[in-house]
Amino acid sequence: MRYLIKILITGLAVLVSSYLLPGVTVDNMLTAVGVAAVLAVLNAFVKPVLIILTLPITIFSLGLFLLVINAFIIMLAGKFVPGFKVDGFWYALLFSIVLSIVNSLFEASNRENKKKD
Repeated sequence: MRYLIKILITGLAVLVSSYLLPGVTVDNMLTAVGVAAVLAVLNAFVKPVLIILTLPITIFSLGLFLLVINAFIIMLAGKFVPGFKVDGFWYALLFSIVLSIVNSLFEASNRENKKKD
């Protein structure tokens, strides 16, 4: 149940982030939840492999190359999910940053609501 709530929160964050960035298009909420699910799978299986393969570059850039990996993962999700379109690398990079911020805000709000209950 907790995993499903996290996917729904991330889907909402995807939808909000797409409204904030003109280069990212999400058709509807169902597509946003699909993007969240695909991102979860890609982050679980593809991202660790990419991190290991690019470890020297990541260390040399003091971890900033992880942003490039995140942008690549988002562009890859755009290939898998119909109705989700990213116009280029820079929009994917910005989307990654905005998505992280919006998702953090939603998760913090969710934690506060759980404390009140």
